[in-house]
This record gives sequence, C-alpha cells and structure tokens, in this order.
Amino acid sequence: MKEGIHPNYKKSIVKCACGNTFETGSVKPELKVEICSACHPFFTGKQKLIDTGGRVDRFNKRFNKSDSEE
Repeated sequence: MKEGIHPNYKKSIVKCACGNTFETGSVKPELKVEICSACHPFFTGKQKLIDTGGRVDRFNKRFNKSDSEE
C-alpha cells in the first residue's frame, strides 16, 4: 500500500433525528443522519407492505392454489 494517502480515522459521534447517538469511525468528528437502525421501519419490525391497487391480492388469487384444486 502507498504511504500517506489513507485518511486518519478517529472516533466520531453519529446523531440521528430520532435522538439516538452512537460512536463509529470516521474522518469527521460528528455525523448527523435522518434515520438509523433504532428508528428505521425495517429494523424495528414496523415495516408495512404498501399495496397499490390490490396487486398483492390479485397475485395471490392468480398463483396460489386453493383447497379445491388439490
């Protein structure tokens, strides 16, 4: 590896809009983010499936076998 081209990583504080803070390594001393793992719907289990126009129901009706077909 070349000498003198790599940045010096320091401990930095990450502040989320929800109020959560944690430490990570970065070249900046402080990072501000809008969403983190504490408030993101995927990680909190509050993620909702958005069904526009009943597409999920139409898919299930078309491709799922009913009990009478077996």
